[in-house]
Amino acid sequence: MVQSHWRLYPVEVNTMSLREKDYGTPASTSAKPVTLEIDGFSVTVPEGTSIMRAAASIGIEIPKLCATDSLEPFGSCRLCVVQIEGGRGLPASCTTPVGEGMKVVTQNERLGGLRRNIMELYISDHPLDCLTCSANGNCELQDMAGKVGLREVRYGYEGENHLQSEKDTSNPYFTFEPSKCIVCSRCVRACSEVQGTFALTIEGRGFDSKVSPSQNQPFLDSECVSCGACVQACPTATLMEKSVIEQGQPEHGIVTTCAYCGVGCAFVAEMKGSEVVRMTPYKDGGANHGHSCVKGRFAFGYATHKDRITKPMIREKITDAWREVSWEEAIGYAASRFKAIQEKYGRQSVGGITSSRCTNEETYLVQKLVRAGFGNNNVDTCARVCHSPTGYGLKRTLGESSGTQNFDSVMKSDVILVIGANPTDGHPVFGSLMKKRLRQGAKLIVADPRNIDLVKSPHVQAEYHLKLKPGTNVALVNSLAHVIVTEGLLNEAYVAERCDMESYAKWKSFVAEERNSPEAMEAVTGVAADAVRGAARLYATGGNGAIYYGLGVTEHSQGSTTVIGIANLAMATGNVGREGVGVNPLRGQNNVQGSCDMGSFPHELPGYRHVSEPATRGLFEKEWGVTLESEPGLRIPNMFSAALDGTFLGLYVEGEDIAQSDPDTQHVLSALSAMECVVVQDLFLNETAKFAHVFLPGSSFLEKDGTFTNAERRISRVRKVMAPLGGKADWEVTQALSNALGYPMNYKDPSEIMDEIARLTPQFHGVSYAKLEEKGSIQWPCNDEAPEGTPLMHVDHFVRGKGLFQVTEYVPTEERTSSKYPLILTTGRILSQYNVGAQTRRTANTAWHPEDRLEIHPHDAEDRGIKDGAWVGIKSRSGETVLRALVSERMQPGVVYTTFHHPFSGANVITTDNSDWATNCPEYKVTAVQVLPVTQPSEWQQQYQEFSEQQQSLLEQRAPVGAA
Repeated sequence: MVQSHWRLYPVEVNTMSLREKDYGTPASTSAKPVTLEIDGFSVTVPEGTSIMRAAASIGIEIPKLCATDSLEPFGSCRLCVVQIEGGRGLPASCTTPVGEGMKVVTQNERLGGLRRNIMELYISDHPLDCLTCSANGNCELQDMAGKVGLREVRYGYEGENHLQSEKDTSNPYFTFEPSKCIVCSRCVRACSEVQGTFALTIEGRGFDSKVSPSQNQPFLDSECVSCGACVQACPTATLMEKSVIEQGQPEHGIVTTCAYCGVGCAFVAEMKGSEVVRMTPYKDGGANHGHSCVKGRFAFGYATHKDRITKPMIREKITDAWREVSWEEAIGYAASRFKAIQEKYGRQSVGGITSSRCTNEETYLVQKLVRAGFGNNNVDTCARVCHSPTGYGLKRTLGESSGTQNFDSVMKSDVILVIGANPTDGHPVFGSLMKKRLRQGAKLIVADPRNIDLVKSPHVQAEYHLKLKPGTNVALVNSLAHVIVTEGLLNEAYVAERCDMESYAKWKSFVAEERNSPEAMEAVTGVAADAVRGAARLYATGGNGAIYYGLGVTEHSQGSTTVIGIANLAMATGNVGREGVGVNPLRGQNNVQGSCDMGSFPHELPGYRHVSEPATRGLFEKEWGVTLESEPGLRIPNMFSAALDGTFLGLYVEGEDIAQSDPDTQHVLSALSAMECVVVQDLFLNETAKFAHVFLPGSSFLEKDGTFTNAERRISRVRKVMAPLGGKADWEVTQALSNALGYPMNYKDPSEIMDEIARLTPQFHGVSYAKLEEKGSIQWPCNDEAPEGTPLMHVDHFVRGKGLFQVTEYVPTEERTSSKYPLILTTGRILSQYNVGAQTRRTANTAWHPEDRLEIHPHDAEDRGIKDGAWVGIKSRSGETVLRALVSERMQPGVVYTTFHHPFSGANVITTDNSDWATNCPEYKVTAVQVLPVTQPSEWQQQYQEFSEQQQSLLEQRAPVGAA
């Protein structure tokens, strides 16, 4: 093979390290040591190690095709056979464990001849087009043919063969070419063992055997979720990325971190020059261990999409055409507008919004600019509308605003409670890991209004599906707690040692009240009392109990209350502080955790310390050289209200699309229209940018250096693989704006920003780029007490000292159904799309989800004369929109559901302004609606279409730099 070397920043490895390279079954390092002899060399390995892996440990590479480090040993290709002194036959080294005193020969004339014969049979039914094959130079079949010394093929193509098998190009990202398949089963095994979808199978027997997606369907029509595991596992060009076919094999690679969901997968950006050819999941990634999903693996094309705006633009009014200007003019214009607004309306009249898609360093600079440059605390983040109740609830009970575990902890769980989350769609790589544990025997409880995939999928079925009514999470959690308390299922010893006993006694007395019993709450939640009792007993007594939750918990008027209730459950049963247990929020976007860590809320400085604390403020004032405000600033909803009142007129938005993502769209748009200067820094002219006066080109994750912090508190490096298309990375833009405002920032690179974060933030004191390069990633807190980081929180004691129980009174949401609005609308995500869709809608992922649809139960559809695929109007007390119907048994009667990935859908036109009592997190999950057949778009959609067309026209009319 061609030994081209890859620059895997910051280390050098060869091409083989990016393919399936290791062998056989790894053994536990705690197993008894076994000493054997391989080709005359003595080697000691743990008992249970395969011969192949033992050989590899001393540098002896046994030829193989079906063995990989990601899959269980299979022993089908027979290429890895070895000779064992005193043994019978020639066993496969990948499936044969070592034995004490064993003497193994991996190469002699007999073995060489057998391997050449095996390879000859493979090649006899394989196209000999190596020079024009897309895998040339990176093909294991090619490598092994050379390794075993195959020089001729005696069997011709005159007889029966598979060379004319039809190529499947249906998947938008990869091709399936059966003529090149050697039926090694690696793709099938990857689909089942790693991904857990079981979409591939081997159909037929003997010479007729072949890989088949689902029931011999094209890949696009099959159950395949396009995670890429099969492509990664394939040793030939049978499964090959279309990007590689079109662009050729990459020449170097750089390790970076995915910019989609909160799992934080590590990838190798494989490059030709400055062009990304493919994204390969990195096997040393602490969060993903070499696995991926369709978004991270394939949907990176948005970074170079034609819609990218790469030149700064300004305009006086939003009805004016844009004018392209230099960076200097754009920054100067924005700064002068902000200064003028503050001079006219006061210091509090402007603010900023950070993004959970940007790096820690970029987010830190935006909140610093607001506090030190604007001189106020009017900074907020999109985490407000998703996980702010997590921060509040876990801080109050456990003492830290974050999840307790690492993802790998789930492999030690015995009982898993998933509430208000859909991991297989929202966090698919972690979802695959969870399914793997469930296939091993862990028990599952799902609390969700819908039949999500986890309720029942191949080899996975929930013991209990608590199909509650939206808005009744607190009632359900209280009834679970009632069973645990009244049936004596508490871990009293744990509580006595670890928790505040006064608060525990109050909580215990409260949940024991009959009004919290499953029977009393059945009419409220809609969940049968027997099911609640069974689920509670299973969680409390089934061994290690872990709770995973998502936006279905937090995006409610009682989101914070539910988070507190979940923490209460975990403490009461002793399920915090070791592997396999814990309270685990599944963060929606790539850096939701980090944006919160960095002080993006108006009441908190970095590290979750209140702005009113003099000692904390003094630390930052000394570092920043300014006097800081001691009063909290405006939250996003307050900014909107103040804008309509005429007291908040300037907004700097970095990487966030509040016009599409925030609730009560018409209220948001009115607020944006009322402002005198909206500055948007982003990749595309998104919905918010249509109301902007200044547009500053943003940079994608491929164009920047920095760090992301995932849902397990894992800080990972983001590395620049190509120059920013707009000429500046996001942190450089914020720095330039701050300097223009009169507050100097002079960082030379993001590592200096991280050094400052580490100086000022207790959880980050030990974090540096040097340590990240050394360790790969670090889970905070990383400081003097935990210099290597903290995979598990609250091990010996809670961060706050004693765990604090809180009474969680169920208060029904103000949003009620009525004869006019008899259904409840709830919202969520889908696997192929991401958040507001600005990125994924500009990729081939639209093949799976070209539009948002309204899922409705057949009974509700029949009552209204609604057919599958028909247009329906969804009307709430806030507004009305129109979607196509998806009649689905996944729903329960009385509940409808939609996603929010397409702006024309207007999902947030109908959501209300109800929000969480503690944090103002919007109540996206409960909106009373009526659904009826319609024949045309809603009035809002028509207005939206006209406005969008107008704004697109103004964009196309933009004057180039230098034009008058």
